[in-house]
Amino acid sequence: MGVLFFIVFIDLVGFGVVIPLLPYYALDFHASPLAVTSMMSCYSLGQFFSSPLLGRLSDRIGRKPVILASLVCSIASYVWLGFASALWMLFAARLLAGAGAGNIAAAQAYVTDVTPPEGRAKGMGMIGAALGLGFTVGPALGGIAAGGGAHLEYPAFLAAALSAAALVLAWLQLKESLTRADRPDIVAGRIAAAKSAWRRPRLRLLILMVFVAICSFAGMETTFALWAHEGFGWGPMQIGWIFFYVGVLLVAIQGGLIGRLTKLFGEEKLFIAGAATIAAGLIAVPFATALWGVLAACALLAIGMGLLSPSMNSLVSQEAEASERGNILGLSQSAQSLARIVGPAMAGAAYGGLGRNAPYVLSAVVMIGVVVLSLRLLRGKR
Repeated sequence: MGVLFFIVFIDLVGFGVVIPLLPYYALDFHASPLAVTSMMSCYSLGQFFSSPLLGRLSDRIGRKPVILASLVCSIASYVWLGFASALWMLFAARLLAGAGAGNIAAAQAYVTDVTPPEGRAKGMGMIGAALGLGFTVGPALGGIAAGGGAHLEYPAFLAAALSAAALVLAWLQLKESLTRADRPDIVAGRIAAAKSAWRRPRLRLLILMVFVAICSFAGMETTFALWAHEGFGWGPMQIGWIFFYVGVLLVAIQGGLIGRLTKLFGEEKLFIAGAATIAAGLIAVPFATALWGVLAACALLAIGMGLLSPSMNSLVSQEAEASERGNILGLSQSAQSLARIVGPAMAGAAYGGLGRNAPYVLSAVVMIGVVVLSLRLLRGKR
C-alpha cells in the first residue's frame, strides 16, 4: 500500500502542476470561457473511455501492467502539452492525459484486493489522500515553475518528469495484488457490466449520485481560476496556493480522519455529511468578497469532498464481487469522467451567459439534490 500511495502521489503531483496553468495557457490562444472549460474537460473525456477498459483489463491481466501502461500514456501527454503551439494541441494533449488517468480505477481495485471490507473506506481514503497531497504540492510547484506566467510550458515538462519517476518506481517496487487464481477467464464487456449495474438498484443509485456530485464539483473546479481572476485579479501563483490550501485540508481528512470517522458513523452518513458540506461551500463562494471569505468557502468544499469521495468509492466497491471490482470501479470512474465533461461545459456556459457566480449557485442546487438522494440510499439500506 505504501508503494501504491507514493506512485499515485507522484502521478497526481504531475497532474496537479498543470491544473492552475491550463486556463492561462488557453487564454494565450484567445480561447473563450466555454473553450477553456471544454479544453479542461477533454481530460475527462479520455478518462471516460479508458477507465472501464483499464478497470476491466486489470481484472483480466492484473493491476500492475495497467498502471505501468497508463503512466507511459501520461508522460507522452505532458510532453505534447509542453510543445503545444495551437489550441487544438491543448485539447489533444489533455485527451491523451485522460486516457492515461484510467489507472485510478486499477489503483482502487488494488486497494480492494489487499483490504477487508471493513477497512475499505480507510484504504480508499489513502488513495484519496495521495490524490489530495498531489493537488497540494502540484499546483504550488506549477505556479513556481511557470515563473508567474512567463514560462507556461515548464510545468508540463515537470509533470512529464514526475510521471516518469512514478513509472520507474512502479516497475521496480509495485507488487501485483491480483493472483492468477483470482483472475476470471472471461470479463464482462462494458455494455454487459453497465446493464448488470443498472439491474442492481443500490448500485445504480450510488453511480447516479457519483455522477451528480462530481458534475457539480467539477463545474466549480474548472471556473474557479476565471472567477478569481475576474474578481480579485489573481494569477497562476495565487491560484496555485489556493489549491495548496485545499489539498492540505483534503489530506488531513482522507489521510488521517476518514478511517476513524467511518468506524464511528459509517460510509452512508459520511456521504450525506460530505454532500451537504459541499453544498454549503458552493453557496458561500458567491458571497466571498475578500481572501478570508474565499478561504472559508474553500475549506467547506475541501472538507465535504474529503468526506464524500472515499465513502462513495468504498460503497461502490462493496457492491461488487471480487472478480468484477476493477470493472465496477471502472464504471464508477467512467461516470465521474462523464460528469467532468458535462459539469464544466454547463459551468462554462453559465459563467459566460449568466455571470461569474452562476455556476456556483446552480451547483449548490444540484448538491442539495444529492443530499436528498443519499438520504434515500440510507433509508433503502435500513
